[in-house]
Amino acid sequence: MEKKTGAQILVESLLRENVEIVFGIPGGQALPMFDAIYGSKLNFILTRHEQGASHMADGYARSTGKSGVCIVTSGPGATNIVTGLGTAYMDSVPLVAITGQVATSVIGQDAFQEADTIGITRPVTKHNFLVKDVKDLARTIKEAFYIATTGRPGPVLVDIPIDVQRGLCEFVYPHKVEIRSYKPNYSGHTGQIKKAVSMINKSERPVLYVGAGVVVSGAEDEILKMSRKANIPVTNTLLAIGTYPHDTDLSLGMLGMHGTFCANRAIQAADVVIAVGARFDDRCTGRVCDFAKKAKIIHIDIDPTAISKVVDVDIPVVGDAKTVLKEMSALIEKKGRKEWIKTVDAWKEEHPLSYNRNDDKLHPQYVVEKISELTKGEAIVSTEVGQHQMWAAQYYKAKYPRLFLSSGGLGTMGFGYPAALGAKVGNPDKEVIVIAGDGSFQMNMQEMAVSVLNEINVKVVILNNQYLGNVRQWQEMFYGKRYSQSCLARRNKCPRLCNEPNRVTCPVYIPDFVKWAQSYDVLGIRVTEKKDVESALKKMLETKGSVVLDVWVEMEENIFPMVPAGSSLDDVITQMNK
Repeated sequence: MEKKTGAQILVESLLRENVEIVFGIPGGQALPMFDAIYGSKLNFILTRHEQGASHMADGYARSTGKSGVCIVTSGPGATNIVTGLGTAYMDSVPLVAITGQVATSVIGQDAFQEADTIGITRPVTKHNFLVKDVKDLARTIKEAFYIATTGRPGPVLVDIPIDVQRGLCEFVYPHKVEIRSYKPNYSGHTGQIKKAVSMINKSERPVLYVGAGVVVSGAEDEILKMSRKANIPVTNTLLAIGTYPHDTDLSLGMLGMHGTFCANRAIQAADVVIAVGARFDDRCTGRVCDFAKKAKIIHIDIDPTAISKVVDVDIPVVGDAKTVLKEMSALIEKKGRKEWIKTVDAWKEEHPLSYNRNDDKLHPQYVVEKISELTKGEAIVSTEVGQHQMWAAQYYKAKYPRLFLSSGGLGTMGFGYPAALGAKVGNPDKEVIVIAGDGSFQMNMQEMAVSVLNEINVKVVILNNQYLGNVRQWQEMFYGKRYSQSCLARRNKCPRLCNEPNRVTCPVYIPDFVKWAQSYDVLGIRVTEKKDVESALKKMLETKGSVVLDVWVEMEENIFPMVPAGSSLDDVITQMNK
């Protein structure tokens, strides 16, 4: 059998794993790998920053359900993807990251562009490997994809020293993987399932609390069937947007810090909460000791370490959401629960999501609503992180799962744009739109070059309020309107103390996103008035290439409802008592 280099083995292994696309940047300690990529069948996209590469792989994975892949060099190349790995790890996204490393003979000697990649990435990966022998490489790649995509998905890193990349051995790719210490359980315990069903059948005020695990499992149909059969209202997390039809009476919308009034009230009044593929994130629970105090809690999750990690659970069921829910649905009794539904409906009417739709101000919520309306909720929307992210979560009505991509756990500014590029590569026939803040977008805007050179046509809508908007809102509400270092237009000539922003008197904002877009040969459009929003969005959607739409929204618009950090879900601040 002909011997191959480690670099050739890597490329062949990726092809065996049916990898369609790889994102990354070459460097000194990765050159053998990139030499093997040259002329191979791998489709490689050269990014402009390693963080961009990791987010592109992430966006590809979230939107397709397949593992994303990125390849970068050692040292700063590897450290630059740590944020991307942390983002994927917190949100359970399958990703395989491959890094170059200095030769095994000099590891630990502070060689040029050496970093302890294994030590640095251990806290933000599901698992990582340092390959010291070329004979172990093929098996390691197989294990990396297996670990990344099974059980609770997550990022896996493979660190490959340059001498291993150059080493020779026969290529044998394993057909399957058996890891004695890693055996995900997909079927829930029958006894626990029966206990959970019995508790649900006896309940008067149940609520389904749906997380990203439902998206991963593809269990949205099972959630729909169970909720309709037993008349159980459904609330979702940020990462589960699109898993449940938003236009049904049983939909409560998102819960938590910026969730709907009715979702938070329902959770607090429930007698049983059925958490499916959710991890009780603090943005969902509010003050943990006060979360769903009247309720018994059933938790269905494939990751046993997630159960009772944050909230004590009464009935745990370890297993795959789709598999477990199928078994439960057959045992769930039909129920009317008219009084419970009536109560929930009253909360919806009392405090619906709202803003002033009747004035002429350019409200960011209006822009998102129009995007949702014009795309019928069928476009993939990727968000950056901040106020715009929450408005997108509240007002973009994603029709299906995997249409709303957002950094949930880590809250990574700079995620949305590169993630959208990855999503477009994985879904070339879908419309992909970035809803961004002017602050977040600037963190990875250099990836516009990737969009143009590779004809990855993505539409960018910047809700431009000249601020780090979330920071400014908190400063307004909790710090006496002292806008310390949150104004992105501030210059040295500005007054030392300023809490009265005004587009007329404030300095001219930089960059000029329209001129910036034009420098990449991309259409840039600026909107400053409400009456022009719809026509601008239509023009954006009709344009074949990428577009940057810079929308100058109200500078001091706030997100409501809001549960202040450290407060109970009972302490909802609505728009009415702003």
